[in-house]
Amino acid sequence: MTARPSAPVVVLVGRPNVGKSALFNRMIRRRVAIVEDIPGVTRDRLYAVSEWRGKRFTLVDTGGLHLGPSHGLAAKVREQVRTALREADLLLFVVDVQDGVVPEDREIAEVVRRSRVPVLLVANKADGPAHDLAAPEFFALGLGDPIPVSAHHGRGIGDLLDAVVALLPEPAPHGVAEAPMAVAVVGRPNVGKSSLVNAILGEERVVVDAQPGTTRDAVDTPYERDGRRYLLIDTAGLRRRARVGRGIESYGAVRSRRAIERADVTVLVLDASEPVSDQDQRIAGEIARAGCGLVVALNKWDLVARAPRPDRTREQAVRRALRFLPYAPVLPVSATAGWGIEALFSAINRVGAAHRARIGTGVLNRIVGEAVAARQPPADRAGRRLRIFYATQPASKPPTVVLFVNDPRRMPEAYLRYLERVIRSKVDLIGVPLRFVLRRRRGEEART
Repeated sequence: MTARPSAPVVVLVGRPNVGKSALFNRMIRRRVAIVEDIPGVTRDRLYAVSEWRGKRFTLVDTGGLHLGPSHGLAAKVREQVRTALREADLLLFVVDVQDGVVPEDREIAEVVRRSRVPVLLVANKADGPAHDLAAPEFFALGLGDPIPVSAHHGRGIGDLLDAVVALLPEPAPHGVAEAPMAVAVVGRPNVGKSSLVNAILGEERVVVDAQPGTTRDAVDTPYERDGRRYLLIDTAGLRRRARVGRGIESYGAVRSRRAIERADVTVLVLDASEPVSDQDQRIAGEIARAGCGLVVALNKWDLVARAPRPDRTREQAVRRALRFLPYAPVLPVSATAGWGIEALFSAINRVGAAHRARIGTGVLNRIVGEAVAARQPPADRAGRRLRIFYATQPASKPPTVVLFVNDPRRMPEAYLRYLERVIRSKVDLIGVPLRFVLRRRRGEEART
């Protein structure tokens, strides 16, 4: 099992507030990292794949590096940076051309030299020609020619990318690989999402702290397990919209919701030691509306049981609270004790397969035909009855069934739920919503 990206890895390092996250966003040509004009916004390693002149590489944003005495969150962020240095094929040491060389730059330069990894010195915030003239001051760091850029304005980014791809190792030849399964880990603050991601990876990939809200961004991690490729997405805790402040917290909430939208499977993390809250239910509703697969993980199981065995009473209480999602598997896990990780991934794989499932047209029509024969659709007050002519599945992710009928207005919601139960009894669609689209068969309008 590994979490190392297969493409060459390019890591951004530097002291806080030199513009690493803005440069990260500019180089991947989309806004992934949260950018604020205050130090310490980035805490975890953020990964994104970028491509330039036909060469793909994985770009990694890191938190600002403090080399002096540190403890708590600062120490954990520093360890995140050091881990990124160990996996790098190329370092981009980012400095602030407007500040000039400061003592912290000299200390970080020494760390970079000791890493024995190729390095490019990037003089950021060179917003105009006058700033370009100040860049040569950074020769004093002994890391070669500084490349002046402006992440904010986009100046010099092409030259920087040319220099990056020129130093990248050639990727190993490989065939066309299946896209990794995107698995988003979501929930309200402090239910143990980051701890669960770290337990899966076997390393402190994301910063964990007792205070709520430690994770501020959606953190993507490529991961391989038993020959399968995943993209694990740790997210910021989702609070009620009315309680989300402006700035960093609101950005984190937006990224969390976007992570749900791009996920194949979402792991909804609940605190097993607490009842299901209104906010847990709201998040579950967002997952259902997004159409992705769902696994419910009851984390902190070690606080309520002495062994990782299911508790039927507790599971039923969760299912009652999430009764609008009866298809979702509910599993006990403990990030701290390492319980339930294998079972969790078995469920993720099964739900992922259901999310992309295709039901053959012949099989689907046989299932629907048997359901109609067993229970006819009810007639309306005028005695007119819904007729279903045939069914097809034009789309997956999630599975979507189109029913061609004589009049869509005659389809009762209760009968659709009945058809869904019958289809699920014949096809493994665990953990995924089943969507129906009703269409009038051509020519039926004149007959009804």
